[in-house]
Amino acid sequence: MRNKRFSHVWSIVLAVVAFVVTPGRSFAGPGFVQDRFAIGFWVDPPMDDRADERYKEIAEANFTLVIGGFGARTPETVKRQIELCEKYGLKCLVWRADLPAEKLPDSPAVWGYMIRDEPNAKDFPALRDVCDKIRAARPGKLCYINLFPNYANEEQLGTKTYDEHVRRFLDEVGVRVLSMDHYPLLRPDRDNRAGYCRNLETMRVESLRKGVPHWNFFNTMPFGSQDDPTEAQLCWQIYTSLAYGSKGVLYFCYYTPAGGEFPKGGAIIRRDGRRTRHYDQARRINAELKNLGSTLMKLTSTGVRKVDPGSDPAGQITGTPIKSLTKGDYLIGTFKHADGRRAVLLNNYHFAYTAWPTVEFDVEASRVVEVCPVTGKEIGLLDDSPAMPGLQLSIDAGRGRLFLLPVK
Repeated sequence: MRNKRFSHVWSIVLAVVAFVVTPGRSFAGPGFVQDRFAIGFWVDPPMDDRADERYKEIAEANFTLVIGGFGARTPETVKRQIELCEKYGLKCLVWRADLPAEKLPDSPAVWGYMIRDEPNAKDFPALRDVCDKIRAARPGKLCYINLFPNYANEEQLGTKTYDEHVRRFLDEVGVRVLSMDHYPLLRPDRDNRAGYCRNLETMRVESLRKGVPHWNFFNTMPFGSQDDPTEAQLCWQIYTSLAYGSKGVLYFCYYTPAGGEFPKGGAIIRRDGRRTRHYDQARRINAELKNLGSTLMKLTSTGVRKVDPGSDPAGQITGTPIKSLTKGDYLIGTFKHADGRRAVLLNNYHFAYTAWPTVEFDVEASRVVEVCPVTGKEIGLLDDSPAMPGLQLSIDAGRGRLFLLPVK
């Protein structure tokens, strides 16, 4: 498994704390509130004489969040990073640069602070202490900690199972965003997408239990056993996350990291500052996410169903807003909107072919609206092949479409 800390020496020294953490223990002061869909990445670019150009480029690719710790690691470079995020309308999770809690930078652009990546369960008590001190000094800011994927081993996790690891982390550390990284293999001979979905299901269940949003990193570049994904494979990783209710998607990586683990290069931006093809891919996908984002932030997941190719979909769609569906390869995420309406995200689970399902909803088509990925507005339902019987929907490889229905 990839070690995301690669040649990155974490400066956090987790002190041994004297208190015992009580599961579910609350903390004083207002908590972090996520006000927009998070579209972020790992590895922020260098804070050099091209920094302004680089952050303009980030904003133009429709990202909404910068996670620091690579390009900005000193108090001076972190300050500059915040200024650039303010200038270009970005939020940031900044590196703490060894500053005590009461001296951490504060700004409307600062969502919070990068605390730790992939901790072992034995670190949870000390992490709680770190977070409590920051929350007391900077109320409303996020203490951001990212978790292992579900293919981490027992020694890495410090627990018998992955579900126990995630549950204990939420109860003992008390974070306001649940986050993990998982990089599925998407090849005919090695397809472990089911494990990615199981990981997302754990995040979905646990985030609902604690009432916090969940985010996840996905793969954007070749390294180790990972292939260089196509645009459709990027979409599959993202729209699958959306089906499970993710409120943030994070690219691994934006700026190509140094080190022997990454000889192939090929992140969104090369180490020489040039764009790879992934830049324009991300810009297109992120534009859709920003347009869908305001609606996605109002949805609470109620379930996820998988429809396998060749099987009769009837058993899998029972209880969803979809009354009938032709055979195919789909993931169906169901939600409740903040205004009481129902929502369904229909994801084309195949990343090589466009899907053309015939769909019947449980209300008349005239009462169904779609959230337009081009404008973000609610639009009337359109039949993509009106000359054919039934409602025909075209869903590009790996993508999904989001529909809203009245309360039944």
